[in-house]
Amino acid sequence: MAHTAASPAGSWRDLLSREYLGAATVLAGGVAIYATNEFITMSLLPSAVGDIGGERLYAWVTTVYLVASVVAAAAVGPVLVRFGPRRSYMAALASFALGSVVCASAPTMPVLLAGRLVQGLAGGLLAGLGYAVISAVLPERLWTRASALVSAMWGVGTLVGPATGGLLAQFGWWRAGFAVLAVLATAMSLLVPIALPDRGGGAVPGIRIPAWSLVLLGGAALTVSVAALARTAAMTAALLGLAVFLVLVFLVVDRRVDVAVLPRSTFGPGPLKWIYLTLGGLMAATMADMYVPLFGQRLGGLVPLLAGLLGAALSVGWTAGELSSASLTSPRTVARTVAIAPVVMAAGLALAAVFTAEAMTPGAVAVWAAGLVMAGSGIGMAWPHLSAWAMGSVVGDPAEQAVAAAAINTVQLMCGAFGAGLAGVVVNLHEVPDAITARWTFGVFAALAALTWVASSRAAR
Repeated sequence: MAHTAASPAGSWRDLLSREYLGAATVLAGGVAIYATNEFITMSLLPSAVGDIGGERLYAWVTTVYLVASVVAAAAVGPVLVRFGPRRSYMAALASFALGSVVCASAPTMPVLLAGRLVQGLAGGLLAGLGYAVISAVLPERLWTRASALVSAMWGVGTLVGPATGGLLAQFGWWRAGFAVLAVLATAMSLLVPIALPDRGGGAVPGIRIPAWSLVLLGGAALTVSVAALARTAAMTAALLGLAVFLVLVFLVVDRRVDVAVLPRSTFGPGPLKWIYLTLGGLMAATMADMYVPLFGQRLGGLVPLLAGLLGAALSVGWTAGELSSASLTSPRTVARTVAIAPVVMAAGLALAAVFTAEAMTPGAVAVWAAGLVMAGSGIGMAWPHLSAWAMGSVVGDPAEQAVAAAAINTVQLMCGAFGAGLAGVVVNLHEVPDAITARWTFGVFAALAALTWVASSRAAR
């Protein structure tokens, strides 16, 4: 962390210069495709079910995608070290395009699920490579800004995905949504040979996939996904408990095996474990945003379009927070910013909880939106620096550095899955989502964000 902080800071102009523009476009574009796919599917799925049936498998369209993404993200480090940036990206984009074509042409729901499985495996690689390749193709002075650019693509996906999907679904063109994703992935693959180096590919033949760790992570992700579908709060809590147990077993196994998901220094005395815990806690807290569109319609009387825009408020704050925070250069200022970030996020969610009511006025909805923007800025102001610290903590060991960078996305996906499951537990406390449910949802996640301050303060020391 000290090594990273002491490095001369690069500028946005430097990152987007002719020398690095192609690489930055590929890194950001891969994550943008992944994020857009995640959110566009939510808008397309009702039309797809109405066309090909399979309503009973509705939730599994997301479940299959999530579990496949977690498993693939955990394999990013070994894949990158073994095959290099160029071949890894080419394989991921080609597979994603193939999965999108299967989804676009699916005659039945099982075929659509098969396409989503392929999309998830490829998408998990794309999302993980977006962070892992930063340290492989860019100078260290640009890591923070590159991390901010890559992370900002989640905000882009949150805005573009629902809007595009809703527009296509309005005209019954749900298949076109997946076709567009296939075209984007294919177009991006044409840039990869020009923008990325062909390092790897046999240079380290001993690199293997962490099979046992992947089995445990995949099982935990699947358990959390099933927990969100459970009909009773008791069953949901039991499944979440099982998922936590599987994660604990994963940590024990990953520490001992030769081929691991997390870098070795995670389990040592250094700051890396606190960096990952901060990333995970902040990501889990963002899952309160899952139900904002529903609460906006039920409590605020908003039309679906406005409710969707309300749900995007957190992503707007995240993106704005990242772009502004990435410009900080003073190590002391950066450390203080990261340490205080969970408190800012907790304050925003608490503000939304306080102003929740059964019949919300336009003024209350506006305060709600401001709270969500504040919550998003909390995670945004810390994320690029935490990402750069994670990569900089193992400088000097290319294999360990690739694993450390790829683990950022693995932690993000896993903690997002747990946050989604926790949100399901809280919302399922009542048969019909009401003001009490919304208040508890924001309150619980505000407490989770506040607890993350323990990890962020240690990570920033």
